[in-house]
Amino acid sequence: MAIELPLLPFSKNALEPYISSQTLDYHYGKHHNTYIINTNNLIKDTDLENASLEEIIKTSFNNAAQTGLFNNAAQVWNHTFYWHSLSPTGGGAPSGKIAAMINQDFGSYDDFAKRFKEAALGQFGSGWAWLAVVEGKLAIHKTSNADTPIVHGMTPLLCIDVWEHAYYLDYKNVRAEYVDNVINRLLNWEFANRNLEE
Repeated sequence: MAIELPLLPFSKNALEPYISSQTLDYHYGKHHNTYIINTNNLIKDTDLENASLEEIIKTSFNNAAQTGLFNNAAQVWNHTFYWHSLSPTGGGAPSGKIAAMINQDFGSYDDFAKRFKEAALGQFGSGWAWLAVVEGKLAIHKTSNADTPIVHGMTPLLCIDVWEHAYYLDYKNVRAEYVDNVINRLLNWEFANRNLEE
């Protein structure tokens, strides 16, 4: 069962002016697709050839002989999750269950947004900032490189990709402006609420 590049949940220009179609051409069309190709090449003719993406990630995690497979498979999963974390009608304060949980676990939306931004800016080098459920409560985590919360017992709700290829064409080295726009203009709170129901 080959791993396939999923369709984007929006058109390539739908996130403009905050994320350009040119960035998506490279980020989705090149980077994400390359992780797909690499993963399929690495599982070909192995016991994982017909495994689900999640099985591949969990089997290869912390296995020194399968570091390359983990890095590529986890990046496939992380990127797919990231696309769904964005919406052209997103951003700003949420509604629904996630709003109540943010007020309960962070004190207010503003406090959440401040801490989420700090995590995204505080990730040194390449990686991710995550809003996740850990032991029944909301938590903010950051992971390096391809690391993903699904191997750490967390339930991810939203993420921000802070690898340079996520923002460099649009923002150059100004990660803070990119992160502000994702939080204030693009975060997909409907996706977060759906993840809480699963």
